[in-house]
Amino acid sequence: MKKELETKYQPSVVEQGKYENWKQQNLFKADLNSTKPAFSIILPPPNVTGKLHLGHAWDGSLQDAIIRFKKLNGFDVLYLPGTDHAGIATQTKVEAMIKKATGKNRFDLGREAFLKEVWKWKEEYSAAIHEQWAKLGLSLDYSMENFTLNPQVNELVKFVFVEMFNQGLIYRGKRIVNWDPVQKSAISNIEVIYRETVGKMYHFKYQIVGTKQWLEIATTRPETMFADQCVVVHPQDARYTKYIGQMVINPVNNQQIPVIADEYVEMDFGTGVMKCTPAHDLNDFEIGIRHNLAQPICLNEDGTVNEMGEELYQGLDRFTARQLIIENASKAQTLIKVEEITHQVGYSERTDAVVEPYLSNQWFVKMDHFAKQVLDLQNSNEAINFFPPRFEQTLKQWMENSFDWTISRQLWWGHQIPAWYHKNDPNQTYVGMNPPSDLENWVQDDDVLDTWFSSGLWPFATLLWTKENPGQWFERYYPTNVLVTGYDIIFFWVARMIFQGFEFTGQKPFHDVLIHGLVRDEHGNKMSKSLGNGIDPMDVIDEYGVDSLRFFLLTNSTPGMDIKYSDEKIRHAWNFMNKLWNASRYVLMNLDEQFQANDNFINSDHHENAVDCWILTELSKTMNNVQTLMDKYEFGLAGKEIYEFVWSKYCSWYIEFAKVNLSSTTLEVVEQTKQTLFYVLKNILIMLHPYAPFISEEIYTHLNLKDSIMNEEWKTQDFNFDTEYINVVTNLITSIREFRNTNNIKNTIALNFHLNHLNQEHEKLFTKYLTVINQLLKVFVNAQVSLTKIDQQNISSISIDEYFLEIKTEAFIKREDLIASLKAKAAELVQEIKRSEALLNNQNFISRATTEKVALEKEKYAVYQEQLASIQHKLKNI
Repeated sequence: MKKELETKYQPSVVEQGKYENWKQQNLFKADLNSTKPAFSIILPPPNVTGKLHLGHAWDGSLQDAIIRFKKLNGFDVLYLPGTDHAGIATQTKVEAMIKKATGKNRFDLGREAFLKEVWKWKEEYSAAIHEQWAKLGLSLDYSMENFTLNPQVNELVKFVFVEMFNQGLIYRGKRIVNWDPVQKSAISNIEVIYRETVGKMYHFKYQIVGTKQWLEIATTRPETMFADQCVVVHPQDARYTKYIGQMVINPVNNQQIPVIADEYVEMDFGTGVMKCTPAHDLNDFEIGIRHNLAQPICLNEDGTVNEMGEELYQGLDRFTARQLIIENASKAQTLIKVEEITHQVGYSERTDAVVEPYLSNQWFVKMDHFAKQVLDLQNSNEAINFFPPRFEQTLKQWMENSFDWTISRQLWWGHQIPAWYHKNDPNQTYVGMNPPSDLENWVQDDDVLDTWFSSGLWPFATLLWTKENPGQWFERYYPTNVLVTGYDIIFFWVARMIFQGFEFTGQKPFHDVLIHGLVRDEHGNKMSKSLGNGIDPMDVIDEYGVDSLRFFLLTNSTPGMDIKYSDEKIRHAWNFMNKLWNASRYVLMNLDEQFQANDNFINSDHHENAVDCWILTELSKTMNNVQTLMDKYEFGLAGKEIYEFVWSKYCSWYIEFAKVNLSSTTLEVVEQTKQTLFYVLKNILIMLHPYAPFISEEIYTHLNLKDSIMNEEWKTQDFNFDTEYINVVTNLITSIREFRNTNNIKNTIALNFHLNHLNQEHEKLFTKYLTVINQLLKVFVNAQVSLTKIDQQNISSISIDEYFLEIKTEAFIKREDLIASLKAKAAELVQEIKRSEALLNNQNFISRATTEKVALEKEKYAVYQEQLASIQHKLKNI
């Protein structure tokens, strides 16, 4: 055996150097020539906008646990890393940095100089992300690392764009998009955060030309009224049919616009009349298409009013213009009323600007073709498996209700769109992998592609696929086995990987999708900078070690569910690591230098020692259960199986039994105990390795086996000894310990007990283990095993399984003292019950306290009542 483990468990010491050792031994590298079955996971590429957060740590821990588990199970594994350029997110960060440092914007620098600054940012944060991956212990094959703006990926992106354009699946046109006036760019739906906001609804008079009559129309955005093209009523609304075809006066600019009819209008909503502004509202745009309306835009890209506002409003910010419109309409008596409302308002995730529905020339992907493709796949025998299954329905619902996807972004950081416009005729467009031959006559589109466009190609882009030569990596590791990701990007990323992968490779990109939720704070709130409740995973690692963090994240994981961060649970995880450390120290201290592991000895069917049979049987059950649960991605349940076996069976019981057996004068008993201690510890480390790779590696290296635990195999003999009788013994010991604790009886006081109502087998069993029982209970003399009852005076009787434990109490418990002690405890509980009742009957507490706090108080109340009832029962029977 190697030298003993350090006395104290120190995570920072345990973790030191191990990650580099694994890399140097090429333990993270996949093997194209391996005869083992292949298993692959592509790491969802983190954005190079900053450092990894706790959600990344959870996501990575889940994937790494799967990879390490599969490697132990004999697979050739590929865990492929990469990072995402994250177009708008990264550009916004860099622009803010430059603005703060120099006062300049990207236009002051120019495209080339600005992009140099972004690449510097990318390199800095990529390095930081690499450090964090290492601290988390992610077993990534860095030889295959990729970046979404690498030249190889850029070539694939251009190829896909050109192919889709040539097939009519990509087109350019004017559509309403989400517009960020600060970023001056279209943004995707995922980049719009909807918040419940207190706003105002403004009611205006649109006077009917030639009369004193008017129609009442309400809007939340008066600044768009400059671009109104008509007023719309329902064709069957009897109140307004007489006005159809007439003209009304727009109150903000006094221009005349017609009244038209369209079935989109809801007769019973509001006044049943709406204004139509085709360039500033999606529904209005659709109405405009049906009625061939003009599409003038009244706002500039920065959110200011353009020339349509004329001298009075031109150049004003949209919200300043809104206020002035209200003031002037009030003076002109065309404002009927202003009412306060609460409604959902979209904000840009990056700039927090109110998003503007805005008509813009953009590039789009036709979604009907791809939506059908995804739905057909999921309705076939080749369907991708979702864990949990309910999220497949989420995917289907989004596909059934999809709109064409806006893929162009008015940014500089990203894949520039491979389209050129002729200088003499902007309507003449060239799309190709390479620039047109007469490039001097063309200008390339300034826009870049939505980040999700390149991210959607990630599973086959990272495996170096090309149409002409898919390549060895693609052929061996595609489709990947499982995608691990959050439920918030099923549509934005998962769906797009499915249809882009299927379109170009003819295969689904992954077999399984494991969905997890969000990491929330202890109160259930989403972690965010604005709330100040974020947790840096590196801080947790510095305090408790990465194994404790991973064990917490994994053992609290349930597919599809959120997780609440808890310092207390992190400490529990650390306590578990410490428990294992101390148990391992004990085992290693009892294995001398001459000890040799002997699997033949362990695998023998002839085990004389009952407790060895018991722990080996429990190990088999645990490993089989963990295997089944891990294959279903039930990390939480599997982790709890490991925890229960290590803490409650191996440490709390087997090692205690082993201490007795190691002092035996029979050498065979001693040797068998050592072999069993060693064998079970080795398999504990193998089971725990996917959860806690560093501590399992550290302890394993002291076992003098292979170079690394990563080279081990997950296998165990299927032991199935009849060991139920050991549970009877452990139940007895537990009951006596509880009896001592309840009655404050010191271990130095000997007990006199009888075991009654035993069957013949139990009598033999207890007689055999009486010495062991006495040693485990420290001081326990005059014990007798009997089938007859003893004198009932001063007897405490405890029911255990099918027999009774009867303990004489007159020697150490005075009746008067016991009664006084129980009454005092009962009085304390009565006060606690009154306090709890008062709190739970207080409506102020119920309405203000969190759901968790109320539930906790109810739980306390129930426990107090149960404890009081137990004491009252004892007092009655003394």
